[in-house]
Amino acid sequence: MGESLQVFDLFVRGVGVGATTVLGLVLARGRAITSTRVAGALMCASLIAWLISESPMLRSLVGQPTPLVIAAFPVGGFFWCYLNSVFVDRPLSLIEWSPTIVLVGLGMIIVAGPDNDAGWIAYNSATGMLALHALFVVARGWNGDLLEGRRRLRGLVLGLGAAFALCSVVLGFMARAEPQGVWRDFLIGGPFGGLILSIVVIAYAALLLQTREEVLGTPIKASLSADPRVEAADRVLLEKLNDVMSREEWRKEGLTIGALAASLGEPEHRLRRLINRRLGHRNFAEFVNGYRIEAVKARLADPREASMTVATIAYDAGFRSLAPFHRAFRAATGSTPADWRRTQLAALSELERSSQF
Repeated sequence: MGESLQVFDLFVRGVGVGATTVLGLVLARGRAITSTRVAGALMCASLIAWLISESPMLRSLVGQPTPLVIAAFPVGGFFWCYLNSVFVDRPLSLIEWSPTIVLVGLGMIIVAGPDNDAGWIAYNSATGMLALHALFVVARGWNGDLLEGRRRLRGLVLGLGAAFALCSVVLGFMARAEPQGVWRDFLIGGPFGGLILSIVVIAYAALLLQTREEVLGTPIKASLSADPRVEAADRVLLEKLNDVMSREEWRKEGLTIGALAASLGEPEHRLRRLINRRLGHRNFAEFVNGYRIEAVKARLADPREASMTVATIAYDAGFRSLAPFHRAFRAATGSTPADWRRTQLAALSELERSSQF
């Protein structure tokens, strides 16, 4: 690397480290749930370690300290955790933090034996799979996302970030096969790789600063509009929505916000805004599942339905699989469906016995 390119490399990494530091502070001090703030702060810290430890010049200056190198290894895992926490709208479970531990373990194997091809391949393969799943998470919830700021983040930044991580893995394998290839300059250790990562971080930080209360804050129902015409239009739409949902539109399997808007004869963007701003929901699935969970609870608490399995009741309510149903039910009640049913039926039985005396 020529002297001018080395100066350029140091400059872009300095900018990247500065932007990542600011981003980490913003994420850590936000109003998001704890797992989002922790994952975001750790992701930024690991990104900084990655930017520094991959630079040949900086490695020669700081002597490539092992703790710094190890801190860079879980960056893909922290990014995956952060993305899931932001877009799935629920706290991360302990098991969902495990990819970061696996990546650290594989990284320590690589540090212990730099020529360990098996460890290097395992690490990069795991990172690549996490990046692919991150892209899947971004795409899966796009249509049902009711937050316009977060919808922009999906496409413009986080999708780009996941694609960048995936490309870095692919380029890493290519560089391993052909060390003299031009693609080495586009790895994170090359000047252009550092530049691209810095651009991604700066773009995300700039967009997040504009939308962070909406994207990462606690959802709050909007106050009445100052424009009486808008307020009247929203009330009419809300009445139409309540009427359609009272006719159990929510039972339709695979119901989308586009299909619901079509049945109401209203533009999709107006329905998105109403459900988010007026009803306080961050995603469409959460809104629909509220109706489904209430229907399930009514049947679980009915002694006449005691012979029906929980799975049958869940499918009848419109849930397509049991895992999302159990998560939604626990989020709404703090209990599993089976435990909730047992408690309700026992309380009803006790009430009936008491009424006989």
